[in-house]
Amino acid sequence: MLKAIILIGGPLKGTRFRPLSLDIPKPLFPVAGLPMIQHHVEACARVPNLKEILIIGYYAASELQQFIADMVQEYKVNIRYLQEFTALGTAGGMYHFRDQICSGNPDAFFVLNGDVCADLPLQELLSFHQLKNALVSVMATEATRQQSLLYGCMVRDEGTSEVLHYVEKPSTFVSTLISCGVYVFSTEIFQTMSTVFNNKQSDYYSDNTHNTKESSCMQLEQEVIMPLAGTGKFFAMPTSRWWSQLKSAGSAIYANRHYLHLYQSKSSQRLAKSRSKDNPDDTGCNIIGDVHLHPSASVHPTATLGPNVSVGAGAIIGPGVRIKESIILSGASIADHSLVLHSIVGRATQVGKWSRVEGTPCDPNPNKPFAKMDNPPLFNQDGRLNPSITILGCSVTVPSEVILLNSIVLPYKELTRSFKNEIIL
Repeated sequence: MLKAIILIGGPLKGTRFRPLSLDIPKPLFPVAGLPMIQHHVEACARVPNLKEILIIGYYAASELQQFIADMVQEYKVNIRYLQEFTALGTAGGMYHFRDQICSGNPDAFFVLNGDVCADLPLQELLSFHQLKNALVSVMATEATRQQSLLYGCMVRDEGTSEVLHYVEKPSTFVSTLISCGVYVFSTEIFQTMSTVFNNKQSDYYSDNTHNTKESSCMQLEQEVIMPLAGTGKFFAMPTSRWWSQLKSAGSAIYANRHYLHLYQSKSSQRLAKSRSKDNPDDTGCNIIGDVHLHPSASVHPTATLGPNVSVGAGAIIGPGVRIKESIILSGASIADHSLVLHSIVGRATQVGKWSRVEGTPCDPNPNKPFAKMDNPPLFNQDGRLNPSITILGCSVTVPSEVILLNSIVLPYKELTRSFKNEIIL
């Protein structure tokens, strides 16, 4: 029997994802037509003998209640949300709910970070874990030498796959092999966590500062996994499949493209089909490449969508509209002959006629092998806004015949003119 845990953090996290996370919890933001963590749930539900999925975080339970009910209905697997009383860290929440995780005596359990986007080889990782008789197995991938400093880096024995050395976000170069934030654990890991927890409690009671948060907060990578390197209990399975982190709003466009591509082989029914030229009764629009259209979205036959576009529920796309490499959220409307490129259009946002909404993609460098998605800061050293995708928050009004370039618009704004490289607060 198997279980899976999805770690989603809480509302204080995901600040780089604003303004998209202002009106919806980041884990529920739709990428390729599905809430971000539904891709995790779907991957876990495909694993044979997986009985339960536990989602751990400190969002209010009411914010995830409907999502969990929908997932149970769709995937016919038991799903529960375990709400932390405060931010306990990536390992603190797991240790706090260890009784629920161990109930039923699972053989092993998966742990997935909620901000990971990937083609997840969970069955392969489980088989690898069982073959190695490991305490912890991690999915690993290659990064560039420079980018590796932003992740958990490991040195691996090429013959046995044992992790000999692990450092989280090292200050100097360690290795180009990085952790994907996707693990399989044996339940004995809680004995290791217990030792870490008891040591922290001991330090807390012998220290006069009495920082209560630090005493109950445990980080999985730094405090639990790092000391296991070189003990013969920690193994890494490299994968060449697509993997990325969804840290900033800009990375949502990149993840959207790859998830849509995965639909070709795994869920082709989610991809829209282009209008048939041979059938005069076909009322569909012109589709280029991979496009996801919600069944309730209204798209004019003269509109052209794609490649790599997702359109949410109840969205209205007018005549002659061109959309490419973008996410249009539920209830948004794009009026006649407008152009949307490399942008995210928020819920219930209105874009007027003959307008242009355009951003700059921040994709990995195609000339660098293993390059990952960069998450540059909003501002450069000169204090100027770095070029990025354009983001319109929810319920924004963009008038007709304006240009919006490389800009971020917070929710409920009514624009009156064109903007370039600005944040509209």
